[in-house]
Amino acid sequence: MPRRRTGDTRARIQQAALELFAERGMQQTSLRDIADRLGVTKPALYYHFASREDLLNSLVEPMIADFEAYAAAQRAAAPVPPRELLGSYFDLAHRHRALIRLAIRDLSVLHELKLADRFLEWRGTLAELLVGASPSLLDAVRCMVALGGLSDCAVMIDHEPVAELREAAVDAAYDSLGRP
Repeated sequence: MPRRRTGDTRARIQQAALELFAERGMQQTSLRDIADRLGVTKPALYYHFASREDLLNSLVEPMIADFEAYAAAQRAAAPVPPRELLGSYFDLAHRHRALIRLAIRDLSVLHELKLADRFLEWRGTLAELLVGASPSLLDAVRCMVALGGLSDCAVMIDHEPVAELREAAVDAAYDSLGRP
């Protein structure tokens, strides 16, 4: 039987951890739990990850890099048509829905990784691109409804075909902006 590559084992550990974090919460999931789920020893996990926090960071770092790159790309491409920006934001949130869902369900993840401030910064960048730096109260509220509702749809609705969900969510978000 061929041996598994280290990258495969690392990915299996990450997947098992993500599942257990989602089921039980991060604080209630130990490396022993993850090892048991995979049928490996705890030292085998330590070969790949020094701690549960190291494992969580390995899950979150790609998402952070994607969101940072996305926000920078949107700023550089400004002005971006609102419908296009909303569509690409849906795609980004949908791609990382498992981790975002975990952060929503287990607020300790947001706190521990200081993600709340980052999410607010990214959302602020998109809001400024959509409604400007000094929007009216109504435009600011419409924008927050559009972005929040769009990302909630991308993250929380998983029983519909993605293309149909994307179209409906982007249309609703765009409508929320109150534009013709």
